Amino acid sequence: MEEVSPDSETPLVPPPLLERRVRQRQPAVSVLKSKLKKGLTCSGPKVRSTLTGFFPVVRWLPKYKLKEYIWGDVMSGVIVGVILVPQAIAYCLLAGVPPIYGLYTSFYANIIYFLMGTSRHVSVGIFSLMSLMVGQVVVREVFAAGFDLNEDSTPSPHEVLNDTLGANLTLTPEHTVEVMGMQLGKDSFAISVAVAVTFLAGVYQILMAVFRLGFVSVYLSAPMLDGFATGASFTILTVQAKYLLGLKIPRHQGYGTVVITWINIFSNIHKTNLCDLITSAICITILGYSSTPESHTLSFFPLYFSSTRYNTIYFVIVAGKEIQDRYKDRLKIPLPTELVVVAGATLASHFGEFSTRYHSSVSGHIPTGFIPPQIPAFSMMPRVALDAIPLAVISFAFTVSLSEMFAKKHGYTVRPNQEMVAIGLCNVVPSFFHCFTTSAALAKTMVKDSTGCQTQVSSLISALVVLLVLLFFAPYFQALQKCVLACIIIVSLRGALRKFRDVPAKWRSSRMDAVVWLVAMSATVLISVELGLLVGIVFSMSCVIYKTQNPKVSLLGQVNDTDLYEDIEEYKNLTAPSRVKIFRFQAPLYYANKNSFLKALYKAVGVEPFLELTKRKKAEKKEKDKSKKQAKTNGEKTNFDVFVGLVQRELEFHTIVLDCSAIPFIDSTGMATFQALVKEYKEIGVSVLLACCNTPIIDALKKGEFFEKINKDISDLLFYTVHAAVLHANRVAEENKAEDSVV
Repeated sequence: MEEVSPDSETPLVPPPLLERRVRQRQPAVSVLKSKLKKGLTCSGPKVRSTLTGFFPVVRWLPKYKLKEYIWGDVMSGVIVGVILVPQAIAYCLLAGVPPIYGLYTSFYANIIYFLMGTSRHVSVGIFSLMSLMVGQVVVREVFAAGFDLNEDSTPSPHEVLNDTLGANLTLTPEHTVEVMGMQLGKDSFAISVAVAVTFLAGVYQILMAVFRLGFVSVYLSAPMLDGFATGASFTILTVQAKYLLGLKIPRHQGYGTVVITWINIFSNIHKTNLCDLITSAICITILGYSSTPESHTLSFFPLYFSSTRYNTIYFVIVAGKEIQDRYKDRLKIPLPTELVVVAGATLASHFGEFSTRYHSSVSGHIPTGFIPPQIPAFSMMPRVALDAIPLAVISFAFTVSLSEMFAKKHGYTVRPNQEMVAIGLCNVVPSFFHCFTTSAALAKTMVKDSTGCQTQVSSLISALVVLLVLLFFAPYFQALQKCVLACIIIVSLRGALRKFRDVPAKWRSSRMDAVVWLVAMSATVLISVELGLLVGIVFSMSCVIYKTQNPKVSLLGQVNDTDLYEDIEEYKNLTAPSRVKIFRFQAPLYYANKNSFLKALYKAVGVEPFLELTKRKKAEKKEKDKSKKQAKTNGEKTNFDVFVGLVQRELEFHTIVLDCSAIPFIDSTGMATFQALVKEYKEIGVSVLLACCNTPIIDALKKGEFFEKINKDISDLLFYTVHAAVLHANRVAEENKAEDSVV
């Protein structure tokens, strides 16, 4: 006999039965044996493939198209190298180490990434955020070792070099600390701390690559990273502000760096060095103007400077700027404004004797050549082991994300695991050569891309430019004022600091993302960089958990006479099925949100089974007591053990259909919740059906013996569509009604 819909004469077509594929899983032991056999098998092609995979340069360098690529690689390499030199010197202020070590870091990082990187455009080297995080560790350990944090007390770079070589040639006694059998002064101890944390960060990155832990970066959400970067940028600006004013105040170590530093700055504002202040105003305006052609802030310069030397430098830089603006369409390369500013400021400081006449802080002597390699101080590593973790995570996250971004732009692929190995070795190997933590840098990568970079040959060219400075030109930066270096750092932060303007747009698009951004930024600024990162990650993940614990729930209605069902609150002209409640829960059902699921369901359908059952028992007891009292009054002999029938309160619905289409998975707690629902609602005469379950949920229910414990066939509880469940519920209700009428 053909089934007929209870609401119409249209015959019902039963839903097709879907048959699951039988998947035969191999035993875990055999899978492990096959993987070990494959991994331990040694052959010529496999050795060759492993080596070429570890050193990608072996694959692409023989295929290098000299005539097509060389010009773009040389030009981008030279430009990035020229930009890299002043930045490498400047970022050492953040890292708390002498300038020579920034040049070492940039040199070795570019060469190693040239050999091992898979991205064609990423520029790896010294990075402001990494330098700041290293500097936080260095300042803390230097203070703990008993050194004076006042920079005026630091020994000369000659003493630094002698301390590193283990030879103490100074005549004046100074505080030293013994590390690995050598007596180290303040700056030597500082670079030893930086090297130790860099070595550990590189080891962590290599281990993450070996154990395929790159997925850790997915927990660094974009709003959290943006907020963290903005907060770190504001911290960098704060740390460098004292150099702009020429104030001799020690760098704060510990929590609340930003607040305490600004308090110290304003309390010592009367000690501002006018020479440094004027130089800072010139450099910031020139650097900022060079990056924003539409601005015309240079017009006020002549009001400040009557010196012929300053006016000459001003004229040269402004002339160069005008040439760049007028011929920017014809110029294939950007003018190296930073290097021009550094060169001009160095000449002005040298011939104007700013250090001796105006007591301006300068970089000091930067020696040429290389220092012999030295093993990192393993005795320091237990103290900095935790500090290296955020360095490792942030460094590889920036590198991998930049690599993938530019790979998509230019239509090639990168290997994230190899990128982690490459950046790890860019930290491990240079740590033996007195370098600190490196990462891919967005600004220099964009410069490489815009100047015609084709391959990592450009990184080799950049390393050669840094090498020339290391071998010949480093001593010429001796008279360079630290305020100029601080200006370079601060101007480079303008992109991150502009993120404050995007907060209203973030708030309009997603309030949750805006709150994550604000929390990460505020924690980084008010507490510390490391804890700011931790707070940002924890808060971002807490927001995800909050969303799963408080998801959107809805009752569904039918779209006209179709088999479509949607949210009654979101769409108009929907009809709720007669005596059937359809409930949708849009989140995974697991131990953390079980109570939220139950509360939302009880509220939506308006009936909580336990309370309903309690009400019925109370009403039944009341009816029994009433019958007994009435019988006693009438003098009737009544058997009080006889069950007094009670007409049950009829509910508005007889079936609840759980639309599981938006539930991606359930755990054992979620399955137990389903079981309890079916059992509890059955006691008050309401059926619970499941619809639109995905295969993981079906498998979980089968493994948990859900259907056997309910004592029902799977086809009586589980339906492929909501419409099929509604039709089944109405048919069963009609059958039960017919049976009751017969009885």
